Amino acid sequence: MRRDKDFEHAYAVILAGGSGTRFWPLSRRRRPKQLLNLLGERTLLEETVSRILPAIPAERIYIFTNDLLRAEITRCLPHLPKSQIVAEPAGRNTAPTIGLAAHEILRRDPDGVMVVLPSDHVIRKPGAFRRVLRAACRWATTDGRSVIVGLEPMRPDTGYGYVRKGQRVGRVAGQQIYQVERFTEKPPLATANRYLASGRYLWNGGMFIWRASTLLRNLARNKPEMARDLERIARAGGVQATRTLRRIFPRLEKISIDYAVMEKAPDVFVVAADIGWSDVGSWQVVYDMQAKDDQGNVRPRASLCLDARGNMVISPRKFVVAVGVRDLVIIETDDALLVAARERSQDIGKAVQELEKQGLVHLL
Repeated sequence: MRRDKDFEHAYAVILAGGSGTRFWPLSRRRRPKQLLNLLGERTLLEETVSRILPAIPAERIYIFTNDLLRAEITRCLPHLPKSQIVAEPAGRNTAPTIGLAAHEILRRDPDGVMVVLPSDHVIRKPGAFRRVLRAACRWATTDGRSVIVGLEPMRPDTGYGYVRKGQRVGRVAGQQIYQVERFTEKPPLATANRYLASGRYLWNGGMFIWRASTLLRNLARNKPEMARDLERIARAGGVQATRTLRRIFPRLEKISIDYAVMEKAPDVFVVAADIGWSDVGSWQVVYDMQAKDDQGNVRPRASLCLDARGNMVISPRKFVVAVGVRDLVIIETDDALLVAARERSQDIGKAVQELEKQGLVHLL
């Protein structure tokens, strides 16, 4: 895709913090999910940057992360300006981060449009994804508008937030744009079933587009104290003002952009997207997305599965033999071994919490 006027003022803001719990023992605090190559040769973060580069050049891509991860991210993304790989001094959820990023963009470009993206999702249709972003950027160029990329739900999932589509307000670059009527955060299963059957709801995958000035105005309206503190950081020099950033940022309210702004902002729209999306939320999802042997196992060549079906094996250094077992996740690293029922892979985070309670920080 050639770069065109729809992306002329677009800046990508990629959120790449994270503590590394759901993919333990491969993921750790210093190597969370976005820095793993779960589905190929490149990490999920590298794939995220690669998807956006045909539309937004490296000099307009920002990565927001933490002190533990900045050096590794800088190493794996050498083509990005180092000054645009920002380490936050404390984790404060997405609202303070996005507000900080908005000031950086506004300093560079009064007409800057932010494209806020997670760093650890899989998108199987990158061309369709960029077409959706083109439409969203064009719509968000009008001051005051905020746009969400809404994902067509594939099942009644209780782990995602939902957006209810209202009136269709336009068709831009081949994409349908709808007014947002309502947000719902992680509904119970019966409600999720109703949402799916109605055809009026989309998943909220955490991808947002708006002018930087629009975001800051909505933040000032809904979180005035946070907005004032972010303005103080900006006046001192923004992310380059290390002392001021470290003094003020950790005291900001810890809150998501959804709760802080999106659920209260006027003129919120959604573009419905079919982009082959997955948040890769557990080892079960990784298993579902991988090629399997004739017994349904995902395993390395250096392994043997005898009367063993539906297992997922990752062991870079040891030869693994599985006999007579079903539907397990078996993950081996230098210092740890995970054996879990595949259907319980969402609970691995609870095991990590227990390791922390027991003081086994060397395993985290």
